[in-house]
Amino acid sequence: MSLEIDDQAQRRFDRERAAFFPPERTVLGAHVTLFHALPAGLEPEVIAELTEAAAAREPFSIEVCELMSLGRGVAYRLRSAELVSLRHGLAARWQQQLTPQDRQGYRPHVTVQNKVGPEVARRTLAELSQRFAPFTVTARALRLWRYDGGPWTFRHRFPLGHPRVATGDPRSMA
Repeated sequence: MSLEIDDQAQRRFDRERAAFFPPERTVLGAHVTLFHALPAGLEPEVIAELTEAAAAREPFSIEVCELMSLGRGVAYRLRSAELVSLRHGLAARWQQQLTPQDRQGYRPHVTVQNKVGPEVARRTLAELSQRFAPFTVTARALRLWRYDGGPWTFRHRFPLGHPRVATGDPRSMA
């Protein structure tokens, strides 16, 4: 499950991911992960809860506050009390069904490089740091995906501030 952000920010993160992520490892576009895996058998309940959660919130701002080293990659750290609150509320609902990875603390970020050598990651961090200034992006929707053994298949889009789920979305994470 991911968070959809405004188009301008999405294009920027996608460009940087295309430039810095190893091409043979690029199976996803840039994204803000909320959960890595939700049980497929719970999809009807998840859809109902995401519809409710999205309807209860208007689009909100997220600060892209700094670059962070992943050791073997680079990401942008995100800061938003609203984002953390949204994720925390959903995690509390699904606590028993979450994977160990999704039970860990949540550190919102957008990864633009991963699975490279530490020296390559240090160079990327230095390069991006030279031109980085904090900026704001807008959260627009929640997006539900299904993992299909490599690519991800889009399932549903839940626009923030709207009471109904939308399904036909042209963007994908494959």
